[in-house]
Amino acid sequence: MSFNEKKKVWSLRYTPGNREADDIVSAIAREHGVSEMSAKLIYNRGYTCGESVKSFLEPLPDRLHDPYLMKDMDLAVKRIFEALSCGERITVYGDYDVDGVTAVTLIYLYLKSLGADVDYYIPSRSKEGYGLSQMSIDALKEKGTKLIVTVDTGITANDEAEYAKELGIDMVVTDHHECHATLPEACAVVNPHRPDCPYPFKELAGVGVVFKLACACEIWRAEQKAGDDFDRQACIEKIFNEYADLAAIGTVADVMPLVDENRIIVKRGLETLTDTEREGLAALIEAAINPQSGSAKPAVGDNAAVKKKKINAGFIGFALAPRINAAGRISSAEKAVELLLSTDVSTAREKAQELCEINLRRQKEENAIAEAAYKIIEETHDFENDRVIVINDDAWQQGIIGIVSSRITEKYGLPSILISFDGATKEGFAALDDVGKGSGRSIKGMNLVDALDYCKDLLVRFGGHELAAGLSVMRCNIEEFRRRINDYAKEHLTDDLSCIRFEADCEVEPKEVSIGMANEIALLEPFGVANPTPVFLIRDLTVNKVISMGAGKHSKLLLSSGDHSFQAVYFGMPASSLEFYPGEKIDVLCQINVNEFRGTSSVQLLVQDVRLSEMCEGEYDSEESRYREILDGAEFSGEENVLPTRSDIAEIYKFFRRENMSGHTMFTYRMLRSQLFEYSHMAINYAKLRFAISILGDIRVCGVAEESDKAVSVEVYKNAAKTNIELSETYKKLRDQCVC
Repeated sequence: MSFNEKKKVWSLRYTPGNREADDIVSAIAREHGVSEMSAKLIYNRGYTCGESVKSFLEPLPDRLHDPYLMKDMDLAVKRIFEALSCGERITVYGDYDVDGVTAVTLIYLYLKSLGADVDYYIPSRSKEGYGLSQMSIDALKEKGTKLIVTVDTGITANDEAEYAKELGIDMVVTDHHECHATLPEACAVVNPHRPDCPYPFKELAGVGVVFKLACACEIWRAEQKAGDDFDRQACIEKIFNEYADLAAIGTVADVMPLVDENRIIVKRGLETLTDTEREGLAALIEAAINPQSGSAKPAVGDNAAVKKKKINAGFIGFALAPRINAAGRISSAEKAVELLLSTDVSTAREKAQELCEINLRRQKEENAIAEAAYKIIEETHDFENDRVIVINDDAWQQGIIGIVSSRITEKYGLPSILISFDGATKEGFAALDDVGKGSGRSIKGMNLVDALDYCKDLLVRFGGHELAAGLSVMRCNIEEFRRRINDYAKEHLTDDLSCIRFEADCEVEPKEVSIGMANEIALLEPFGVANPTPVFLIRDLTVNKVISMGAGKHSKLLLSSGDHSFQAVYFGMPASSLEFYPGEKIDVLCQINVNEFRGTSSVQLLVQDVRLSEMCEGEYDSEESRYREILDGAEFSGEENVLPTRSDIAEIYKFFRRENMSGHTMFTYRMLRSQLFEYSHMAINYAKLRFAISILGDIRVCGVAEESDKAVSVEVYKNAAKTNIELSETYKKLRDQCVC
């Protein structure tokens, strides 16, 4: 079964009629002063009692947890301040993704503000790979490092921690990834996922853990200065106000659930970013808003575009994060850190432009790999039997295959693993013992790490999360690996792969959709994992026009219902691929937001999926049934408007002649009805259209070949003689059946 043949299934998270749910929704609306619609959205996200709803609606810093609840936090703070007092060189060692880059920047800035002798190190993705290595530790030893503070990495670096200790280098590990049974022997291991860690919120990003470390350090400083007479919350809020922007970027980019502390951090961070005082971030935001702007833009303070642009989580995820990430994928992640640390306006603009250019190179390479991968999949993948796509290539860039794997999984609805041997070939030619690096993405229903563990004897190494993982594998084991992981998937992947599932929050009436509603929805931001952007079902919207956008890659739909009109944008869906036509009624799953254009605000629908409305399908079924009855000799009244007139036939003939001149001879009846309405304002029912086409064939001005009940081939004869429709046997028969 191909992707395009999969059945679509829509579902609603909230439908009226469940008394318990209805009562909770009413109570939320009443007690918290929100609309019924907002109350439904809050209920759908799992907030049902008064305190949980209040925490969701008011994500305030006084709800942040005490950082010292995290295991080993006291030990980490103690060792850092020992290094500060002794003037020891501290190196912040981070990962090359956005979470790692922002974590490095945050703790580097904080330690620098304390007067620390501090630098940072991020390994090369292509040369060193993920995490700590003996090679990097040797380099830090040469530079005089006495303390390594890891951020977003290090939790599995047992051997490296021991090696560093042998060289006289201490280590404080801060991380948020899953722990192994044995932790590294470090001065402190700060990770909320430690089994013995009592910290109440486990889902912090790597930058979130570092944010808590900075809070703990600030509390320790205040306590040392003032004894018991200090404001603990003021210390936390000082760090919160200073660094929430960096923590927000890393948290959103690492796709962490936006609940509890993450929601508090990201909400404040977004507010800060909207009017940022960091020159590097201001330059990057401006470059993302105006990609062609170059470096001739004003600085922070007089940068109107930065101030007016409302920054939300989507902007981080789709504009800022890819640019920061691109540096670590195909260049050096330290370029991104340098940008975030920039205080000089011209330097910030220059580095922001450089990241944009790197990102363009990344996009170009990503698209090339994706197109090559799609071709391999279409030509070789067994969709009937294999539930996991596993493909490989010698030259794919390793820093990009993870992004392409995400695109493949989204496109085909299947787990995918891409493997690259870039840089791994022996002496310029392929060898069976070459070790390739792979990156995979999964779907709900198959834990990718568990699947890789099932194949672990075939792998050099692997690790990751339920839906995303990395691996290394020898070339000689790929075929067996492909077979083995598909065996696992057949046994464990229980989701119905014949269906593509879409879930909406609730149904709304067209008359409810307004700018006010869109603004109310925005009050529930930030949106992301665990607080998804609300999706609504709107039924029976009439399609007035379809407009191609973005060089044919996207579509704009002009829709209406009674007196209400809407613009809807369908990204990633070419107009030629739409399965509906102007004049038809459709049901739409969509997000609702406000579009700002040249100073004018309007409500806009962002389409997630579309289907022909039940009303429209029912009308078509009824019309087709009535056509069959009349074709079999049933009488019909003049009010049914079935008998074509001479002007009807002439207008339809002119339409076919025009279309034939453009090379079009094959038509579906639904397409014909829509195009006749669009081009000639001719409203025609199914039966009348079918009989009109038959009459054109009868009088021999067109060659007509019915392909099916849905489609017909019509070829206009050149130089056909003028004739009378009353000579048509179809017309004569219909005239006799018509009861006036």
